[in-house]
Amino acid sequence: MKWFAVLLGCAASAGAVPTFNKDIAPILYENCAACHRPGQVAPFSLLTYQDAARRAKLIASVTEKRYMPPWKAEPGPHFLNERRLSDDQIALIRDWAAQGAPEGDAADKPAAPSFPGGWEAGEPDKIFTMPSKFAVPADGPDQFRCFVIPMNLDHDVFVKAFEFRPGNRRVVHHAVLFMDMNGASRRLAGDSGSYACFAGPGFVPLGILGGWAPGSSPEVQHDGISIPVRKGTSLVLQLHYHPDGKPETDESSMGLTFGEPPNTALSLVIVNSRGINIAPGDSDYVVKTGVTLPQDVEVLGVTPHAHYLCKDMKVDARLPDGTVESLIRIKDWDFNWQGQYRYAEPVKLPKGTRVEMEYTYDNSANNPRNPANPPVRVRFGEQTTDEMGLAFLAVALTPGADARAFQQALILEYVDQFLAQGENIADIPPEIPPAQRTALVMAETLFDKDHDGKLDEDERKSLIDFLRSRMQ
Repeated sequence: MKWFAVLLGCAASAGAVPTFNKDIAPILYENCAACHRPGQVAPFSLLTYQDAARRAKLIASVTEKRYMPPWKAEPGPHFLNERRLSDDQIALIRDWAAQGAPEGDAADKPAAPSFPGGWEAGEPDKIFTMPSKFAVPADGPDQFRCFVIPMNLDHDVFVKAFEFRPGNRRVVHHAVLFMDMNGASRRLAGDSGSYACFAGPGFVPLGILGGWAPGSSPEVQHDGISIPVRKGTSLVLQLHYHPDGKPETDESSMGLTFGEPPNTALSLVIVNSRGINIAPGDSDYVVKTGVTLPQDVEVLGVTPHAHYLCKDMKVDARLPDGTVESLIRIKDWDFNWQGQYRYAEPVKLPKGTRVEMEYTYDNSANNPRNPANPPVRVRFGEQTTDEMGLAFLAVALTPGADARAFQQALILEYVDQFLAQGENIADIPPEIPPAQRTALVMAETLFDKDHDGKLDEDERKSLIDFLRSRMQ
């Protein structure tokens, strides 16, 4: 339908006056109606001519600025559920509004989209609901809350599809579903069953089962792919709540559909920059880091993450032959519209590819999203006053690949990067698993020969060799 609207845009530019029925309705129905319809999160419907015509100038303005539809990724690799309008579509809306928003011939109007009730992806095999209702106050800052939901599985399962159903669309802004195998989330939640979690779940998850934002569709894995979930796993549902002016409650749920074991192992690649230290007033602070892939992979999706000061982010794949492929680019990062971007087709990357991350931050008074006024020095951390720079890549290994060797190679690189930054040995990043964390604590006495709390290049090499020997 998008290509049809693009062709219509070319016709309009040649002199034809665009109309709602022929030109604008197809764009709104495909890109806006999922949210802009009765009972959904958007403040008004756009299903009828009357709905759209009275807001024609507003629609033209927010699409021109690319504020709406809310899609941050730049053109590049194709993602599922893309909502980015083409330049021709935006011009078509602008011309329609400027011409007085004519309705046009009723015969040209396409059928309005239908939205069946119930579960969009079919009845799930298992439904999980928040442990209790959560009260959202009438006003105040947005809230980020993690809810721990034990799966109570007596055997391993393989998730083929994930569908989230917000309990209260008026206040639920977005959702991310993590997996916890080690009980970290239960310790954070205590008896309440939930905890505040602004930056992330507060621990390194076993994986991400899915995400949701207004207008998104159920997540169904590609052929041959399913997500293994081991018995004993807990779900951790991170919800972003936006107060709507009156007290609300929410009790969201999600459905999981199970399938056959995957044809290959799945893994999570974490690119993380912990050395963030932004001086007040610095409007172009850049962090760069990367991870080298130890095996061939297919990238299924990418989840970039930063806080309020980040303004530009890109994640690229530098192939062994020097070719650079964009994995994602966001030129106007907005913390409130973060999410998981799943590729329409998996991106194949060979062994030796360097996944490179480059994020730019604005810690000046000119940044309207800066939480500090006047600006203050900002370092790496999980609070709203801190900053982060992360990219999570969900990857599938090639059939028969050694998943354990893949993870071990990544762990060694994480450790080496951490130590190379000259940080204190005790400040161990969470992406390093418990066994290696214990070894790092030992490093202060075993490998820190000059007892300065850090490791120089020779000391670092000795430690990496030691960890490698423990992984054999």
